[in-house]
Amino acid sequence: MANALFRQCPTTGLYFHKTAESLMKAHAVLGVVFLLLGGILGIFIALTRAPSIHLLSAETFYMMLTAHGTAILIFWVIFFEIAVLYFASSTLLRVRPATPMIGWLGFILMLVGSIMTTVAIFRGNSSVMFTSYVPMQAEPIFYLGLILFAVGALLACFIFLGTLVIAKEEKTYEGSIPLVTFGALTACIIAIFTIASGAIILIPTLLWSMGLISYIDPLMYRNIWWALGHSSQQINVSAHVAIWYAISAVVFGAKPMSEKVSRTAFLLYILFLQLASAHHLLADPGISSTWKVFNTSYAMYLAVLASMIHGLTVPGSIEVAQRKKGFNNGLFEWLQKAPWDNPAFSGMFLSLIVFGFIGGITGVVMGTEQINLIIHNTIFVPGHFHATVAVGTTLAFMAITYFLIPVLFRRELILPQLAKWQPYIFTGGMLLLILFMLGAGTLGVPRRHWDISFADAMIKGFEFPGMAVTMMGIAGLGGLLAAVGGAAYCVIAVGSLVFGKRLDGGASLFSSFGAYLSPSSYQVTRPELLAMAPAEPSSTEQHVHANGTFVMALVFLATFVVYFFINAKYLASVWPLG
Repeated sequence: MANALFRQCPTTGLYFHKTAESLMKAHAVLGVVFLLLGGILGIFIALTRAPSIHLLSAETFYMMLTAHGTAILIFWVIFFEIAVLYFASSTLLRVRPATPMIGWLGFILMLVGSIMTTVAIFRGNSSVMFTSYVPMQAEPIFYLGLILFAVGALLACFIFLGTLVIAKEEKTYEGSIPLVTFGALTACIIAIFTIASGAIILIPTLLWSMGLISYIDPLMYRNIWWALGHSSQQINVSAHVAIWYAISAVVFGAKPMSEKVSRTAFLLYILFLQLASAHHLLADPGISSTWKVFNTSYAMYLAVLASMIHGLTVPGSIEVAQRKKGFNNGLFEWLQKAPWDNPAFSGMFLSLIVFGFIGGITGVVMGTEQINLIIHNTIFVPGHFHATVAVGTTLAFMAITYFLIPVLFRRELILPQLAKWQPYIFTGGMLLLILFMLGAGTLGVPRRHWDISFADAMIKGFEFPGMAVTMMGIAGLGGLLAAVGGAAYCVIAVGSLVFGKRLDGGASLFSSFGAYLSPSSYQVTRPELLAMAPAEPSSTEQHVHANGTFVMALVFLATFVVYFFINAKYLASVWPLG
């Protein structure tokens, strides 16, 4: 068929538009490339922060730290998130993507911009770190690359919105858009706010680096920049929560415990999540305490409520689905009998646990103005965002990859035994890194200092406790183990694309994923109508309770209360110094 533009997965029923499929592949592959680069750099950083090894010189360390931050926190996650946007719109709604040529233009801008910024960093004159605070100055191409990358991402966001409009006009679905698409819409809206904030501050910074503007106020820069720097991580949160729902549906056939409540939680993200940016400014002068307390307490807690809703309904929906299948013994048979050897599930569930128990709790603690004073700019801060981004987001993206390789790329996974263990290796290493960075940060180890022994300092006499030095050494070992897990993912993902057996209608590695069509199977000109809003169960259907999930929620609450008051005790111990 000359006009055939869709192919259908016979097991999942998903329809892939030819152009959207190519755009998804291009963005996902580039994302993995930057993940690999960032992971390699992370090894050198971890070995330098470990006091007993202290691998790199100061100049090289700060250069690699800058490259690591931009590669992971910007390029890896946003490239992959754009792939998720195309999947959540074109594929889930069974519709052609809006303006595909502009989509390729956006991809080229992102590619060129990411290369420009990376080259600027490795030339050695742009070691300004991820935050790029003024008055530190990078080369103009550093800022120009970020701007081009942001414009390309912004074009993809508008294409996503346009695709939703086309789906609505062509009536390719009934009822509301799927919850996963709704989560992607949340990410898209936050991304537009984030990119606009970046334009407001990065364009004048570019002109400043070119000598066309004489001065940029550092306090103003920090205030606006964090609307970019932290809100970009809120895009990640919305995207990886949407992936949690997607994997729950794929692996278990799970339905949200309440779609209305889950959608309301996503709405709270749009309204309040980016307010968490304020926790980076709590030690800044010139910003009133009223503003700080409101943003990091009363308003931000509504975003925390949203994450707690997702943290309850995702495992709750899995528990309900498992109990309906007969796993009803005790509180946790449903969890014990889950497919823990399927990396799509194990990666998703580990992402949820670490993001909630560590990333979420430490984020709320850092967002308390008084407690923030004792951990601000310590190694505690990267401990927190490694829990949120490096595990919460990255592991969720890894998990969905194990689904997309056979479904989207139509390749069988290579090294299946390694794939089963990869989420555990990565998470184990990251937990060592995160927990011991949090501990060292609580003892005052600085966030960015190249050498905590201060061997080159002109004034001698200060030493961190021996426990802090030990913790930094263990964190370095954790970084190495996490790098092994990350490398395993890259080998499996890239190797499967290159060497994986084509799935020409045969069974894939995981039985739940089934069989897939060959690359030449674009046989559908217009997918049939898909009812995205399934009918509510009848009143006679037996109601299933998620008691195990409720117990897990109580454990989370107890953990949060204990940890919060431990930090309050640490704060009380420094009061006599005043």
